[in-house]
Amino acid sequence: MTIGARVLKTGLAVAIALWVGTLLGLKSPLIAAIAAIFTIQPSIYRSWKQVLEQVQSNLLGAAIALGAVWLVGTSPISVGIVSICVILLCLRFGTEETIGLTLVTVVVIMEAGSQGWQLAADRVGGIMTGIVSAFAVNIAVAPPRHTKRFVKQVQEAQSSMSRLLRTAVSNELKENVFRDDLGKLRKQLRKLEEFYELFAEERVWGQNKRMGRARLLVVYKGMLEALERGVSLIVAVEEHYFAVRTEKAWNRLIDRQIETLCGYHEQLMWKWDGLMKPGASSAAPPQEVSGHLTEMVVGRAEEDEPGSRARLLVVTSSVYSYEERLRRLDKLMEIYLARGEGSDAPEP
Repeated sequence: MTIGARVLKTGLAVAIALWVGTLLGLKSPLIAAIAAIFTIQPSIYRSWKQVLEQVQSNLLGAAIALGAVWLVGTSPISVGIVSICVILLCLRFGTEETIGLTLVTVVVIMEAGSQGWQLAADRVGGIMTGIVSAFAVNIAVAPPRHTKRFVKQVQEAQSSMSRLLRTAVSNELKENVFRDDLGKLRKQLRKLEEFYELFAEERVWGQNKRMGRARLLVVYKGMLEALERGVSLIVAVEEHYFAVRTEKAWNRLIDRQIETLCGYHEQLMWKWDGLMKPGASSAAPPQEVSGHLTEMVVGRAEEDEPGSRARLLVVTSSVYSYEERLRRLDKLMEIYLARGEGSDAPEP
């Protein structure tokens, strides 16, 4: 089990919120710690967005709670009804992520309302202290570096996918091992999509940095699409390749083509990491191979069932689709690297 930066920052934010709350003389610094826990986010942009939404929602919740104390009192039924109203308002304004802390604000203020307005203001101050403390920690301590994490996870996913592709046609892996590895690969892709979204939503200053980051996003999107097409090829082979009888020549050709594409994908990642010699080009497969595969399927004996040829065409089209995405990724990398912007460029 590893302790990530977000886990450490959450603990630090809680400690700082308690310390600052004590320095400010808050009667209940524990409220500041609770607010800090709700505010920590995986990116600076999301943290800033969360701060704005939390401040707005909590001030609205505090106003509603104070008004409710004056109008309907602080009975359990009143607190429950006000909580329902606050949830509906948060949903109406599209601030679902702030519901938890806003309800904490409502409950603590209504609970303190009968004890005086000063105590209620103290509780609001504690919540704001926690929000600010968490935001400061998220910016100052180990700011999220999504670029390096994204590329590393792409490399890991490509390695896993390559093993599955290379053994798909030969059917060498045990069924349970294949299913487990394919499930893990799909989870890796979902995590990569989350990393991509985190990186894409970050805001940068300066026209040059924005343009550079936009070009980098195009390359990263190409990496994701290549992996997705590779997974689609694995599924196509698993569902259709073994369901029909195939000729040995076609088997050898598609096996060699998949092996070549795996090596091509591997070399593209080496190129991105700067591991290939200057001037060296990735070993792209001959473009006519996919055409030969299609011709061999279409030219099968007429007595074959149309469904059999359709299945093999699905596999062939998946091979072509994967190859096309790799060639596109190769061009995107060439354009990006030609500008002198390496994959180890600083985070925008």
